[in-house]
Amino acid sequence: MNIESRQRVVLCASLLCSALAVLSACSSADDELQGFINDTKKESGGRIEPLPEVKPYQTFIYAAAKMRSPFMPGGPSGANGPNVRPDIKRNREFLEQYSLDTLKMVGTLKLGALTYGLVQTKDGLVHRVLPGNYVGQSEGKITEITASKISVREIVPDGLGGYIERPAALALND
Repeated sequence: MNIESRQRVVLCASLLCSALAVLSACSSADDELQGFINDTKKESGGRIEPLPEVKPYQTFIYAAAKMRSPFMPGGPSGANGPNVRPDIKRNREFLEQYSLDTLKMVGTLKLGALTYGLVQTKDGLVHRVLPGNYVGQSEGKITEITASKISVREIVPDGLGGYIERPAALALND
């Protein structure tokens, strides 16, 4: 036998040994898997929850078909009429430079027959107001002053090219 044929024999023998090793490793892994499956099958199974009861469908009759669609214009702007507009010629008052949410009612003051509302700005200054004065940046006209709040009527854009009036108030914080 020459050297080449010996090398072939050794190569074939080594390939055969490695193939046997791979096959024996697979069989031992399969044995472990089969053992796990058998052990799992021997254990008692858990309780399966019953399916929920299916309730029968109840029909719904839509009764608002004749009402105005909420997706069409019309509604609040028509309620106040076309005459609701801010007065652009009116001189602005001092408290109109502040946003209404930055103003704070701090009390009332009664002098004679007049009841003043006391409004504090964000810089700490306190101002006296009467019904008919304007506050806030949305044409807020003071309509009433009570011991606990200052009622305001604002004129704001309605988003459709018009304006609407909306109530607002400055409440007294204790």
